[in-house]
Amino acid sequence: MGEVILREAVEKDLDQVTRLVVRLKRLNEEFDPLLKNVQNIEEACREYMKKAIESRDSLVIVAEHEGRVVGVLKAGFIDRVFYDPPLEGQIQEFYLLPQYRRMGIGKKMLEYAMEKLKDRVSFITVSFPSLNTIAVSFYQKFGFRPIFSVYAKETKPAP
Repeated sequence: MGEVILREAVEKDLDQVTRLVVRLKRLNEEFDPLLKNVQNIEEACREYMKKAIESRDSLVIVAEHEGRVVGVLKAGFIDRVFYDPPLEGQIQEFYLLPQYRRMGIGKKMLEYAMEKLKDRVSFITVSFPSLNTIAVSFYQKFGFRPIFSVYAKETKPAP
């Protein structure tokens, strides 16, 4: 396999990045019925990632192999009104094509993101479905630990 290059995403990456984020959202949907994708998931992901790529308040990293985007990581910044330090970096989206997993690429992507984020924040959190035990294990290897839990209860039956 040739070299995998890590870099910040640019506008020309939007189509490929969108496809990866759609795959991530469809994977998330398998973890809980409350993560059911909207009908226009492709359009929603495209707009979301377009804004992120253009924004100074987001970091979007891609892993590229032979001209193809094979992984994406999106991080943003969250104001912590009640806590010190007042700003956290949060990894909000992270997807690597299955055939590129278990090769150290995800590790390199995470390290690259942490290096970029550390200039603005003193700690980083990550958000993913609670039942994603692979993600739990992955992040724990890097010293991440749980600090908040989010529980849900449906108040109306799904349509």
